[in-house]
Amino acid sequence: MSTPPPGPDAGTAPTSQSTLGIAFVLLWCTGYIAGKAMVEHAAPMTALVWRFGLAGLVFAIVALATRAPWGTPRACVHSAVTGVWMLALQFGGVYLAMAWGASAGVAALVIGTMPLVVAVLTVASGDERLRPGQWGGLLLGFVGVALVVADRIDGVTPWPAWLALFAGLAGISIGTVYQKRHASQGDLRTALALQNLAATAVLLPGALWLEGFRFAHAAGFYGPMLWTVVVNSLGGFALLFLLIRRGAATRVAALFFLMPPVTAVFGVWVLGEHITPLKLAGFALAALGVWQVTRRRRAGSTPPLARRP
Repeated sequence: MSTPPPGPDAGTAPTSQSTLGIAFVLLWCTGYIAGKAMVEHAAPMTALVWRFGLAGLVFAIVALATRAPWGTPRACVHSAVTGVWMLALQFGGVYLAMAWGASAGVAALVIGTMPLVVAVLTVASGDERLRPGQWGGLLLGFVGVALVVADRIDGVTPWPAWLALFAGLAGISIGTVYQKRHASQGDLRTALALQNLAATAVLLPGALWLEGFRFAHAAGFYGPMLWTVVVNSLGGFALLFLLIRRGAATRVAALFFLMPPVTAVFGVWVLGEHITPLKLAGFALAALGVWQVTRRRRAGSTPPLARRP
């Protein structure tokens, strides 16, 4: 009897997934530093139109040049809807909240709860079921995020900023689940072109009519803006697309627990911020939580995030 070929989780698959996850976290976190620098020289929605518009144009040119398949009209609509949730609503909410007075700590704490929201959504919809240990990992990750950003919460965030942040949280959470269910199997080039262009179309009216498309013609804007386009939108979202395609939504979402701690480390190098023992403890808890959620069981046991029949 011949030996069956190894499954997708055999061999180097877990290692490859871990490498993609680490690369994604590192690329994504640089976006917080670059984005903070960019919005100091541009209105929030205007900055995002530059970012998503240029990224969508690049993806579209690559897709056309390589004759990538665009899929059915239904698939194109799913990709566009994903872009509205994950790009326009998430980043629009976060950037507006910061413009309205939310601190970076408050924003990181709210968006950092995304893995818990995704877990509730996927379990409630029947797409996944989690082991008790994975629920514990989600709670550990949340506590870790809270410790990292605790010293940045000022208690004076105005209510419009809170609403914008929760809108951003809804965008990234629903978008992750929606993409896993409806838009994770298309061609990466065309799907990301549609996502970025759809987000641009949604944000453009606000950038024009509410902000006057305001930005500074200065290196302080163009440098960070190009970084967010090339590194974060082209690189980071390509990795996120692959991770969602290959893994369960909750497992991928758990990586977001690492965003505030890693961003804090980048802040030490780039912004001269300080790492405190409390932040180190938060970093350790967040990493432990991610490991608990994403670790795989030994071969022959029940998959950690089995889909319901």
